Amino acid sequence: MSTARAEGLAVTALAVVAVAAALLVPTYPNYDSYFHLAWGRELLHGVKPGFEAYAAPTEHPLFLALCTVLALFGSGADRLLVLVCVVSLVLLTWSAFRLGRAVWGPWPGVAAALFTGSSFAFLLYAARAYVDMPFLALVVWAAALEAERPRRGTPVMTILAVAGLLRPEAWVLAGAYWLWCGPLGTPARPRLGLAALAVAAPLAWAAVDLWVTGDPLYSLHATSDLADELNRNRGLSSVPGSFVSFLTDTARPPVALAGALGVVLTWRLRAGRAIHVPVALFGAGAFTFVATGLAGLSVLPRYLTVPVVALCLFAGYGALGFTTLPRGSRERRAWSRAAAVLAVIGAGFVVVRAPVVDRLVTELRFIRTTHDDLVSILHAPVVQRDLRCGPLTFPNYRLLPDARWILDLPQSRVGARSAHRHARGVALFVLGEKELRRFGFAAGASSSTNAPDPGFAPIARNGSYAAYASCAP
Repeated sequence: MSTARAEGLAVTALAVVAVAAALLVPTYPNYDSYFHLAWGRELLHGVKPGFEAYAAPTEHPLFLALCTVLALFGSGADRLLVLVCVVSLVLLTWSAFRLGRAVWGPWPGVAAALFTGSSFAFLLYAARAYVDMPFLALVVWAAALEAERPRRGTPVMTILAVAGLLRPEAWVLAGAYWLWCGPLGTPARPRLGLAALAVAAPLAWAAVDLWVTGDPLYSLHATSDLADELNRNRGLSSVPGSFVSFLTDTARPPVALAGALGVVLTWRLRAGRAIHVPVALFGAGAFTFVATGLAGLSVLPRYLTVPVVALCLFAGYGALGFTTLPRGSRERRAWSRAAAVLAVIGAGFVVVRAPVVDRLVTELRFIRTTHDDLVSILHAPVVQRDLRCGPLTFPNYRLLPDARWILDLPQSRVGARSAHRHARGVALFVLGEKELRRFGFAAGASSSTNAPDPGFAPIARNGSYAAYASCAP
């Protein structure tokens, strides 16, 4: 069997397993993604999306376009969005293999793909339909194309421009790639064409913000304001410690250790054919993370996903790079033994951290149960009846986009009691310890918002929520 055919069969099998898992184990989008679905439906209704809604997340233009298209499929669009992100994880895994193979060889590429595709964080991001998954798939695919043929130019920059409509980290990569492809002395026309592609994404992003809000920098301003409102970890002082902990936790300690080994061995052996690519991924991601802290924005693990993939690539070389050395050589034997020890440590970590797998299963079950309970109580006849008396309200912002999507309600009909109290309508309350931690309480919001106001009487209840209503004049 040819190598290309084996690769195609492996990717196809992985895609089939991933799609089957997504269909058999129902999960639902996260807060940001439900907001984008609600905005997409607003666009279909001929209304500008409510970027300025209470506690609204940062908009991502291409993700908004995707959600607008999926909203055409009705209430099942949320599950389709999850499916898109699961397939994106498969493409990310494939592109990590292609990149690792181009830089070091096939077996380091296999290990890099395994480390990337098995990340607990990436699996959860796919299951919750985070914008990070299609973004990472595009960025790493562009990196693989560059590693396979350096200074390829337009195809790589085009993919980075598309990725830049999903997350701004791609802007830094596009700028760095323009410098790499256009050294002094190259013809002006290709340089100008690549420059136009490099600035296309930030200009398009600013144009969307300007059209909707009148402020071309609204995403930057809103992100900073939201971080302040939600009391998130922010500022330059949070960067050093967060960088190390986020990177290690997302990649997992044994993979981070293998990645450090891979970096040392790559340097000592001068290994790798296009080593500038994983180095650029790590450097650009680290620069963006530091810049985020300097700008006073939230410091979140998701902002280090690109360096995590780069670390998984180096880990692939640290684990199986010995396969690139001559058979029977002393260096190969010593390295393979060290890799075996590392594999034992990794296996021990998996055994000790077996609850991590249980945590993923438990989290997916929690997502499905709380979502199903929310759908059930919102569609209860008594709740539907009393919604005619006033708005639907929640303790805080955390379930607003979910409810708007489920009931197809405009922004004015769904509110958070942490922002404004209402004397009439339906008030939803959260039950259960984990549910309260996740949905009932939020940074900056009073716990009193999860207690009924005078005049509200109970009308419905299930395992996760209780509904109260007031229809007094």
